[in-house]
Amino acid sequence: MLRLGFPVIGVADIPRAVAFWTAALNLVSAPEWESETWRTLNHADGSGRALGLQHSASPPEPRPRLHLDLFTDSAAEQQTEVRRLTGLGANVVDWDLYPAEPDFVVLADPDGNIFCVVDLSQAPSGGNRPTT
Repeated sequence: MLRLGFPVIGVADIPRAVAFWTAALNLVSAPEWESETWRTLNHADGSGRALGLQHSASPPEPRPRLHLDLFTDSAAEQQTEVRRLTGLGANVVDWDLYPAEPDFVVLADPDGNIFCVVDLSQAPSGGNRPTT
C-alpha cells in the first residue's frame, strides 16, 4: 500500500542544513540513513522519521509551490519562534504576497528554502482546530 513519507528539502550544504533543522525542530540525524548526499532526520523522541535533506545543486525557488508550515499556538509564541529561528540562521523574507492580516511569517532557511511560521490562533481555521 502506498503511503506518504516525509518532506525532503534540497540543500547545498548538508552539514549546515542538519545543524539548522535539528536545532529548529528538535530532530536528530539518523546515522543509518546517512550518505554524502543524504540525511534523514528523526523525531528526537524516537517516534519516527521527520525530514529528509538531499544535496541539490539547483537554487531554491523564490516562490515555491510546496513549502513547510511550522505551527505555533499564539502570536507571542510565533514571535518567539521567529526570533529563535533567525538566531539559528534563518532569514525573514520580504514577502510581497502577505494578506492584510497575515497569520504567518515567511522565513528562509540558511540555504534559502522558504518556510512559514503560522500562528494557529489567527489562522482561518484557528477556531476549529483540534485541541491537544
